[in-house]
Amino acid sequence: MTTTTTDYASPQAPTNGVAARADQLTKVFGEKDTRVVALDAVTVDFHRGQLTAIMGPSGSGKSTLMHCMAALDSVTDGQVYIGDVELTRLDEKRLTRLRRDKVGFIFQAYNLVPTLTALENITLPMDIAGRKPNQGWLDTVIDTVGLRDRLSHRPGELSGGQVQRVACARALASQPEIIFADEPTGNLDSRAGAEVLGFLRRSVKEMGQTVVMVTHDPVAAAYADRVLFLADGRIVDEMSDPTAERVLDRMKRFEAHGRRS
Repeated sequence: MTTTTTDYASPQAPTNGVAARADQLTKVFGEKDTRVVALDAVTVDFHRGQLTAIMGPSGSGKSTLMHCMAALDSVTDGQVYIGDVELTRLDEKRLTRLRRDKVGFIFQAYNLVPTLTALENITLPMDIAGRKPNQGWLDTVIDTVGLRDRLSHRPGELSGGQVQRVACARALASQPEIIFADEPTGNLDSRAGAEVLGFLRRSVKEMGQTVVMVTHDPVAAAYADRVLFLADGRIVDEMSDPTAERVLDRMKRFEAHGRRS
């Protein structure tokens, strides 16, 4: 069954080229003495057809922001939108549909099924939803990934870079509104990491995809159109057209500030 936007029963909000956005997003863990404000009234837009990197020191809230934006975690206050749909008004059933239909995920741990082939892993979310993939789009994704000659191989028969590219293709195959990538090169060597980052870059430039990537690596961030810097649960800086050197310099200033605090 095809799920339409009206199934989410959410009020409409103008997107103006925005794939996802947060308005005064707040996330609090614990209570009283154990209370931690992980996100402190964050307002941010993620524009269509862009690769955005999220960076910050450990504990800055970058992974929490991605998890809340991707409907993997609830919010304490504020609103989160994917396209025109407000996540914070959806029940769990509708959230599950939205994650399936509009959001792609790429995780550091790959999360592939070891007994399935590369192709079966790529199409698995659509198979579970009972939908047939758009064959033309699927072929484009497979060719962009560069693994057509490895589609019959299982994850254990692929290199780390190939496995992560399968995970990337799985995220792209259903033509989601937005893809969230959590440290997608964290388990890879520099060469394999460059392969995956190059693929994400091409998916944005050549296929019009929108990608939000959490990373600690200035080299990875340099593949992005812009970088958001978080500290203490707030966005404290933004950089367009980043280079690894500029990102590293900004992160060093974070560390210097932390030592003085």
